[in-house]
Amino acid sequence: MRFMLMHRVLEDDQASWEPNPELIARMNAFVEKLTADGVMLGAEGVQREGAVVRRRGTAIRSTDGPFAEAKEVVGGFLLISAKDLAEATAVAQEYITCFAGVEEMSVEVRRVAEFEDLEPYLER
Repeated sequence: MRFMLMHRVLEDDQASWEPNPELIARMNAFVEKLTADGVMLGAEGVQREGAVVRRRGTAIRSTDGPFAEAKEVVGGFLLISAKDLAEATAVAQEYITCFAGVEEMSVEVRRVAEFEDLEPYLER
């Protein structure tokens, strides 16, 4: 199964957006370990600026970041392979330790929907 681990950080916490050499070294070592273990499928950090496209009924609206409606924003993600949610959560618990020095953050673990998950909803 594939899982996405999204790390969320406080939008106004400068330490969350300016990685120091120690964080980069910890993250590189973690990614190398996951790659060697055959768990890593992909990983990316994201920049602070962005936009939100929202639909309410038929009205579609875009709003530039920063995202005043949210306290925590996505700072990056990992895409991993794990046998189940428990194994993916264990990876997330290790992942969050890479961010020593970041005051407050979370890692959301979500299973990626595979094609076979959608088969019951397809027209026959």
